[in-house]
Amino acid sequence: MKTHLTVGLVQQQLAASREKNLSNSIEGIRDAHAQGAKLVLLQELHTGPYFCQTEETRHFDLAEPIPGPTTEQLGNIAKELNIVIVASLFERRAPGLYHNTAVVIESDGSIAGRYRKMHIPDDPGFYEKFYFTPGDLGFNPIETSVGKLGVLVCWDQWYPEAARLMAMNGAELLLYPTAIGWDLSDDEAEQQRQRDAWIIIQRSHAIANGLPLLACNRSGHEADPSAQGLGIQFWGSSFICGPQGELLTVASCDDPQVVVATIDKARTEQIRRIWPYFRDRRIDAYHDLTLRYGN
Repeated sequence: MKTHLTVGLVQQQLAASREKNLSNSIEGIRDAHAQGAKLVLLQELHTGPYFCQTEETRHFDLAEPIPGPTTEQLGNIAKELNIVIVASLFERRAPGLYHNTAVVIESDGSIAGRYRKMHIPDDPGFYEKFYFTPGDLGFNPIETSVGKLGVLVCWDQWYPEAARLMAMNGAELLLYPTAIGWDLSDDEAEQQRQRDAWIIIQRSHAIANGLPLLACNRSGHEADPSAQGLGIQFWGSSFICGPQGELLTVASCDDPQVVVATIDKARTEQIRRIWPYFRDRRIDAYHDLTLRYGN
């Protein structure tokens, strides 16, 4: 059984035009494929600017069904190139019911499955609770021709429980499409701490679960549409790491970039034998994890 898998990330700066952004996504997918990738991860909400900086009902018009026009276009590319694509979309499930959804497209162009973002933030510049209903599909890996994919989305990446449940349910890789950046009013030291924390927490999920991990973030500045703030400087830095958290590739902080790396899925078995976290978990003593906070 082949255990080596080349994977790619498409880190973009986004324009106002959906057509332009999708064209750039497809160009990046082709670039990753040309470098040998059999699995390509796109960033969170890759078809347009990050509209969650403000609360405006007109933005619900950006949502689309799944299956829908974007999954059809990406499905055609996946089939043509014989690759698996993971794409993050604004899903219109029903009138007034919307999700932040990652869809997995199989190499034959079909939809292998979807994951609806479970943890929804509500912070200045990130007003996602206004737009997205929390996911209801749980933490279930999606079976594909390249393995079982534990797909999570952005804010999910700060929660060890999400990564652990994906791993417990058989995920072979963890994938995080992301849209995160700096508040430009923060000083340089604070900005550096935030970016470091973002990288460290995800590398820790790889280590704690003995799994390779892919994180794909957007880059570039996006203005605040209300002109009340300075907008968001997305910090890029998309990366791929191995099951000990070792960095295999890291993209630019500022620029669009396609990066690829080859991972060895067999290392999960090797690493879990020498660091047997799953063996030593005290499942008899973890019941308080279902509480909001301790006594």
